[in-house]
Amino acid sequence: MAWLFLAGAIGFEVAATLSLRMATHGRKLWFVAVIAGYIVAFTMLALALDAGMALGVGYGIWAACGVALTAILSKLLFDEPFSWIMAAGIALVVGGVLLVELGAAH
Repeated sequence: MAWLFLAGAIGFEVAATLSLRMATHGRKLWFVAVIAGYIVAFTMLALALDAGMALGVGYGIWAACGVALTAILSKLLFDEPFSWIMAAGIALVVGGVLLVELGAAH
């Protein structure tokens, strides 16, 4: 169940961040989605931790997935830059999170 809560936390955090992009471009009503998305995201992360997920693992995966998905979706939705260097950075972040999780398993 912890993994489902974490997946929900990631989805709502990414949605809130993308909504923030919309809100800063003159569409102030999008701030409602920003606030609601972050509240739900943090609540779901707390539920994942309450269900037994380790904080370092949960937060690391949440942050890494958030960075990767936000960068990719902002390219698709807002035509923002996405270079090979950015892709390499995302791969390093994901690799780092995997190492943290492997370290937690010992």
